[in-house]
Amino acid sequence: MTLIKPYLRLAGLEPLVVRPETNFVNVGERTNVTGSKMFARLIRENKYEEALSVARQQVENGAQIIDVNMDDALLDGVQAMVTFLNLLQSEPDIARIPVMIDSSKFEIIEAGLKCVQGKCIVNSISMKEGEAKFIEQAHICRDYGAAVIVMAFDEVGQADTENRKVEICHRAYKILTEQVGFDPQDIIFDPNIFAVATGLEEHNNYGVDFINATRRIKQLMPLTKVSGGVSNLSFSFRGNDHVREAMHSVFLFHAIKAGMDMGIVNAGQLVVYDEIEPTLRDLCEDVILNRNNDNNEATEKLIAFAETVKAKGKEVKKDETWRLAPVAERLKHALVNGITDYVDADTEEARQLLPRPLDVIEGPLMDGMNVVGDLFGAGKMFLPQVVKSARVMKKSVAYLTPFIEAEKAENADTSQVATILLATVKGDVHDIGKNIVGVVLACNGYRIVDLGVMVPTDKILEEAQKVGADIIGLSGLITPSLDEMVHVAHEMKRRGMKQPLLIGGATTSRMHTAVKIAPQYDNGVIHVLDASRSVTVAGSLLNNDTKTPYLQSLRNEYDKLAESFHAKKVVKNYLPLAAAQQNKVPINWEGYTPPTPAFTGTKTISEITVETLRPYIDWKPFFIAWEMHGNFPDILTDKVVGTEATKLYNDANALLDKVAAEQWLTPKGVVGFWPAINEGDDVLLQHNDQTTKLNFLRQQAQKAAGQPNFSLADYISQEPGDHIGAFAVTIHGLEQWIKKFEAEHDDYNKIMLQALADRLAEAFAEYLHEKVRKEYWGYQQAEELSNEQLIKEEYVGIRPAPGYPACPDHTEKYKLFALLNAGEATGITLTESLAMYPASSVCGWYFSHPQSQYFGIGKIQRDQLEDYAKRKGEPIEYAEKWLRPVLE
Repeated sequence: MTLIKPYLRLAGLEPLVVRPETNFVNVGERTNVTGSKMFARLIRENKYEEALSVARQQVENGAQIIDVNMDDALLDGVQAMVTFLNLLQSEPDIARIPVMIDSSKFEIIEAGLKCVQGKCIVNSISMKEGEAKFIEQAHICRDYGAAVIVMAFDEVGQADTENRKVEICHRAYKILTEQVGFDPQDIIFDPNIFAVATGLEEHNNYGVDFINATRRIKQLMPLTKVSGGVSNLSFSFRGNDHVREAMHSVFLFHAIKAGMDMGIVNAGQLVVYDEIEPTLRDLCEDVILNRNNDNNEATEKLIAFAETVKAKGKEVKKDETWRLAPVAERLKHALVNGITDYVDADTEEARQLLPRPLDVIEGPLMDGMNVVGDLFGAGKMFLPQVVKSARVMKKSVAYLTPFIEAEKAENADTSQVATILLATVKGDVHDIGKNIVGVVLACNGYRIVDLGVMVPTDKILEEAQKVGADIIGLSGLITPSLDEMVHVAHEMKRRGMKQPLLIGGATTSRMHTAVKIAPQYDNGVIHVLDASRSVTVAGSLLNNDTKTPYLQSLRNEYDKLAESFHAKKVVKNYLPLAAAQQNKVPINWEGYTPPTPAFTGTKTISEITVETLRPYIDWKPFFIAWEMHGNFPDILTDKVVGTEATKLYNDANALLDKVAAEQWLTPKGVVGFWPAINEGDDVLLQHNDQTTKLNFLRQQAQKAAGQPNFSLADYISQEPGDHIGAFAVTIHGLEQWIKKFEAEHDDYNKIMLQALADRLAEAFAEYLHEKVRKEYWGYQQAEELSNEQLIKEEYVGIRPAPGYPACPDHTEKYKLFALLNAGEATGITLTESLAMYPASSVCGWYFSHPQSQYFGIGKIQRDQLEDYAKRKGEPIEYAEKWLRPVLE
């Protein structure tokens, strides 16, 4: 029997498992009518659809749970909660995270419980109305499968002292576990965070009481969790965000160490603990920890300081006082803040002070990088900051390397440093994500061996043995890479290898890893969602005390995932192919005259510059590449990531200025149009007195009445006169600059340039599609769309790419490239897995019909696979290889 670990397990559409190594769980507070004036206004005005954008922003900004509260005297709380939650559940990008149903009225909570899917949290129940009521409400919550937050509140009142907090929580715990049947891990205590620095002596110990009570609760009831509303703490300083930010960070620094697991906190009002100006940090500590506070002395000092901040505003001045600190502290400050200005001088000073050059790396540099790793893991630093820190580290190590070599100790002690080998698998050319993971792991003290892209299995495994890799990490973006990863795992088992295998990349998933890859290898296969998780995973795998239980726990999880995958009932809501083909997209061809392109054949697009493409850049994916989520330009003013996002955006544009001025990159493209006619699910294309058959798939899922089963072939007329188009665009010139930045140990600008090249390729595709609509095909000559409208795809016509949802067969790229002569025209080549090189390349078909739209094929049945293989004139095994991801 598989043993399920007693973790708090929550779920929206996706699970959230709060493990011992999980960082502080941030609960988004802005969908709370008492915590957000804008949200409250939208709800009062019945603008629920707009209110959903507040929830979406919380998710994009990294909230792991979303708190929904409708307690307002002017609202019908039940109706408001039900309406909002029902709308929220229909938005997959929001509903993927668990919901916290928050109300002081249990009727509202119960109404909300009827609306949510997955496993939610109820906030809150308490014994303020006695044990009987508490037990009744707890039974209801348990019946709905919810976890509960229990307020430290009984018949006497809210617990305000340490002892009262612990006593009430322990009493509630015994009732819930012994009488109601709650699992301990489904109980979350809120021991009440009250305002400090109010001027009343009896309030001075509120911060200490919460922290100490938290520590005792976790010792007494270790499987339970502790939460709290952090903003209550600084209530006395409303209107002074600068001081409130500092108070929240200081409080959380101590409360998390004591065992606080989660909290309702505006992450925008958090600053890095170590980066709070020392005077303010000390004053906050004195107040929160009730130090030096006789006769409210500490309180008065903080109030006085707050007034000076209020008077002068939050002026930003370059503070050079850190240069007065000892060299070890200066190096740590430079690492945390990504400052390279003084790195050589400070490294030399440290080298003079320490016996060996290697001691500088193992001492102050690693101390500083440990701080960076901790801050990143705690969500207090963002990825661009971490990469800047890595730049400082690499420059310092580069300065020290000649001295280490002179000592003949270049590789001294490297046997004690864990080595992680990373590679993008054979046939795949994408490596931005892999590069970021490498930087983050290097920042945490690991030796990284990066084999680059398109690395064959034999080379990966032979190099792993050669360098003594402790962990192997595989990356891939395109679907065929998934099969290659399965092959690597199989080969590792055949060779008797022992290293754990990390799996990452855009097309990978926990489910695919569990079902397809993990069964091929017995010594640990771990799916890593993003760079921030890689450090925790590596730490668990390289610690002898945690490795075995971690892998066993993971194996149990993957076994359950695989079991549920294989045991799921066959979905029978699919049509036979013939029936799906009868339900094609209804188009009135008799009332439609297809537009005629300005030319047929191909046209090479040259003399396009970076400056031409800049206005077409979609910046949102750029920020996502740096693990900063939010819509552009709103992200630049976001309370959580706005400051760092703005710095990143400014750095990107400064680099773009240089790229454009010095012509680092060269866009190349080709476009073509040909007469085309529909033949069932195929399109016959005429060129140079020859016919090329383009093969398309059709949706087979059973649709609601009036909904067609889409195929791209439906958008081409069965009568002569129609056309189809194609394009391929790329960005050349990247490699020499990547090598330059690598030589300068500048991962920040290396990754920045790669991300910008990808954005420029997509911008080129957007620019060219606009030229097609307005000029080359000319079916929308009067079009006037903003870049925002282009990003939202509000144009007429589509440009789907082979290998993507509407036409998932990558092998159709062979036809597209042959028609365009794309290799000669643009310099793009196709790998054996049909990835395009250079990686910053885009290709696709053009459809002009006004009803054409993007869609996904979804899953297809065996009868369509057989028909498709026959139409392509290929063995069914070949078609199955490329269409395996969509075959039901």
